[in-house]
Amino acid sequence: MSAHVTTAEQWWGRFFRYGPYGLLGLAAVVSAVTRNLVMSPADERAAVVLLPAALGLQLWWSRTASGAGPRASVCYFGARTLLAFGLTWCNPFFSIYAVFGYFDAGRVLPQRAFRPGLLAVAVIMAGAQSGSPLPPATLMNWIVFGVVLAVHATLTMVFAQIGEREADQDRSRNATITALETANARLEQALAENAGLHAQLLVQAREAGVADERSRLAAEIHDTIAQGLTGIIAQLQAATSTGDTDPDLAREHLVRAAALARHSLGEARRSVHNLLPAALEHDDLPGALEKTVATWSRRTGVRAEFTVTGTVAPLHDEVGATLLRIAEEALANAARHAEASRAGVTLSYMGDEITLDVRDDGRGFDPAALPPYRGAGGFGLGGMRSRAERIAGTVEVETGPGLGTAVSARVPLVPQAQGVL
Repeated sequence: MSAHVTTAEQWWGRFFRYGPYGLLGLAAVVSAVTRNLVMSPADERAAVVLLPAALGLQLWWSRTASGAGPRASVCYFGARTLLAFGLTWCNPFFSIYAVFGYFDAGRVLPQRAFRPGLLAVAVIMAGAQSGSPLPPATLMNWIVFGVVLAVHATLTMVFAQIGEREADQDRSRNATITALETANARLEQALAENAGLHAQLLVQAREAGVADERSRLAAEIHDTIAQGLTGIIAQLQAATSTGDTDPDLAREHLVRAAALARHSLGEARRSVHNLLPAALEHDDLPGALEKTVATWSRRTGVRAEFTVTGTVAPLHDEVGATLLRIAEEALANAARHAEASRAGVTLSYMGDEITLDVRDDGRGFDPAALPPYRGAGGFGLGGMRSRAERIAGTVEVETGPGLGTAVSARVPLVPQAQGVL
């Protein structure tokens, strides 16, 4: 392996080292821009005191993290959480800094403090996203805060399950590697010429397994929890804005938010256990896509049509799940970025191939201006291409500023009884 290649674990190491500084800086910039809208003079004075304290804490931890014991780690996480809470009290946008607790709680905290640490972060995030200053001022604000807190508490459970799952996998991999090393030691005299190559293959296999599992879980969380939370927040903000003038409409928005939360929780559990999307449990791919398009249209208010061409054939589960996730991501991008008034989804059965086309009449974009996909962070066009490539497929995009966007996914038509490439 080349010395210039950066592994997935090295990327994560850099994120844990420099991520807090980047998030704190971003939160400070956004809060400074919005201070006249959400901050009082007292809040500004408090933020001026707390912000250097948070930066000093991060600098101290960067120097002592490698040799810190469990007690120092707990103190660091607790102090950072309290500072994040104080800053978020001054300006909700400082929750950008607080969200880092979801990522490093498993690395910093011992097992007994892991879940309480995640719950503390969930309280901060719920307060920031409930649509009112802290503490909530009205009964409706308290209700919204409670719903958002329940969603984030569910999210902490998912993160805890993911952490425990990865820990179990690491222990299993370590045990397997130990057993293989013992067997190799017994054969070392006879297979000395193969020992170096065998060790290298073991390391690469372990890194590939870790990276693939993390990539799968990250993509599934993006496609289920992240998009679900976006819809929930939109409904809760609508409920907050109409709570005083139209209580019935506010309750309707809360019911929609609760339904989205239940759906997101179910999808999160399926992602952790690597099960099929819920939409494909009782419907084939055309039926699932038709319902997905109709639901998206109702939620966004964008007129959308779904069309099937060719002879419908049963598909392998992974092919159907891949195309469904690509369609969901393409529609989500259209809703977030395109400002479209119409959209169309076409599923075409073409002999030994199947294609999915998602089109909108939005504002489009310049593909050359997009940053390269690195398998972490956002899961837009790069994530769709990565999904298609896993089953020997491709994704192409036709767009331009003011010309709308067309996403076309082409994959092999693998029947139910066969394996996936």
